[in-house]
Amino acid sequence: MHKQIITLMLTIFVFAACSSKQEIAEYNKPAVYWYNKMLKQITDYQLDEADDTYTSLESEHRNSPLLPSSLMIIAVAHMQEEEYAMANYYFDEYLKRFAQKENVDYVRYLKIKSKFLALKNQFREQELVYETIEETQNFIKKYPNSDYVYLVQAIKSRLHMAKSSFDKEISDLYKRTDKPEAAKIYSNRAKESWDDIKNVKKVKVPWYRAVFE
Repeated sequence: MHKQIITLMLTIFVFAACSSKQEIAEYNKPAVYWYNKMLKQITDYQLDEADDTYTSLESEHRNSPLLPSSLMIIAVAHMQEEEYAMANYYFDEYLKRFAQKENVDYVRYLKIKSKFLALKNQFREQELVYETIEETQNFIKKYPNSDYVYLVQAIKSRLHMAKSSFDKEISDLYKRTDKPEAAKIYSNRAKESWDDIKNVKKVKVPWYRAVFE
């Protein structure tokens, strides 16, 4: 019995020692260590782990010159994996901390692109459409000479088509429910967003999702 207890205690001690060594090994590392580790994790498609590693870099080296590029890299990685909420979080962090950098218009463009790509459902994300339209307008006003202004204008046009489509569907709904005044209001709104609503192609929705739209 005593031998079993001693063996159990030794086992616990060994695991505790290993755990302690692991924890010590992952603290107080140079910024370049965290940076390289994050890059490897992104390359290996381990984005959750990369998030944790970025947090370690940011918390231990708040003034590191590696932080701006780290933020951009992890934001773009999330955007490429269609994790747009996380991508936008990191873009916001970049803009909050490094808004004076020369490439800020590029970061704002990427954020607009990320929000545009996040639009997956035909009629469920009107608020996101309106919000992103406002961001495109602000971008065009603030950065008229940016290399990305034409891309933002193209996104803005497609968002206006989406808004026009929303309003046209609402107008048709009011027509079907015999509410002509409301139908007229939304019909006019659809025309304000896009001059000729007939030029807006209706979004193709899979049959299994269309019944819920």
